[in-house]
Amino acid sequence: MTYCTPDLSDAYPDDVQALEPMFRSYGGRSSFGGEIVTIKCFEDNSLVREQVSQPGTGKVLVVDGGGSLRRALLGDMLAEKAVANGWEGVIVYGCIRDVDAIRSMDLGVQALNTHPFKTDKRGIGDHNVAVTFGGVTLRPGEYIYADNNGVLVSARALSMPE
Repeated sequence: MTYCTPDLSDAYPDDVQALEPMFRSYGGRSSFGGEIVTIKCFEDNSLVREQVSQPGTGKVLVVDGGGSLRRALLGDMLAEKAVANGWEGVIVYGCIRDVDAIRSMDLGVQALNTHPFKTDKRGIGDHNVAVTFGGVTLRPGEYIYADNNGVLVSARALSMPE
């Protein structure tokens, strides 16, 4: 489904919060949305790998990487797993890599920036916990919508206005 965050914010002004404008779009889908699943990790994408290996239809993986600009939490191999398992998109409060390959995939991807370094694999992090960045707290089971205009969060699923 295609989402337009300006239209959603106009139609549901009391139901949405907007993250501060900090993300860039890197995926093959310029708009995406779905139920939030969270990972909180710092320079270790072990849990990201585990999560994108699970079924993700109708879901968006939100990765709180602490805003680190020193390691990439998502690359082409994990993005391929996300596509294969039906994820709508991935939003990374941190960096990604392999952007040319990711741009060609049917996956929404937004991140702060890019970095060529991979992460250490220590198996450290938290799954499905509330995370806060961009001035908004994102909770598992809520909904997120993203396009080239920004990122919105809602406690309930929203439909595009006609």
